[in-house]
Amino acid sequence: MLIKKAIKNNREAQHVLFQLHAPKMLSVCRYYIKDTQFAEEAMLNGFFKVFQNLKSFKKQGSFEGWIRRIMVRESISYLRKKKQIVFSEDAAVEAVHATNNMQTNMEVAQIQQLIDELPEGYKIVFIMYAIEGYKHQEIAAILGISENTSKSQLFKARKALQQKIKALNTTGYGTN
Repeated sequence: MLIKKAIKNNREAQHVLFQLHAPKMLSVCRYYIKDTQFAEEAMLNGFFKVFQNLKSFKKQGSFEGWIRRIMVRESISYLRKKKQIVFSEDAAVEAVHATNNMQTNMEVAQIQQLIDELPEGYKIVFIMYAIEGYKHQEIAAILGISENTSKSQLFKARKALQQKIKALNTTGYGTN
């Protein structure tokens, strides 16, 4: 009902949809874009596209999932425009499926900060795979890279995060 009203350019319905989904979508944009101000900009541009394309929502899957995909693409588009995405090509991808068994008591803010410190290529692939649940084939198609590059970036991101967490735990507890 709310979506139908919003399709007809009912500003009140659009405002309600924005209010319902904006906090979560800002978090999605923030995963990709370190600076909150720029993440907000990407989110607002994303909502502009949501309302522009509302008629194309086919009610296949959740509305929130549909909005989320728009926000992910808008965030990546923002980073591309700023030329902040760099992927290092690496044909040798071994141990990509290695699991991280490290136990930590880190706060979400600390984890977000560690993710923010990753090179953009690692960060985007890590977020798309580990947080958003995209498959390597989907990531490759969205980013215009090969599946092997996606796998390589994920492997390197995990390795870098493990090293950062280990360093934090070592300095935090005063052990070597």
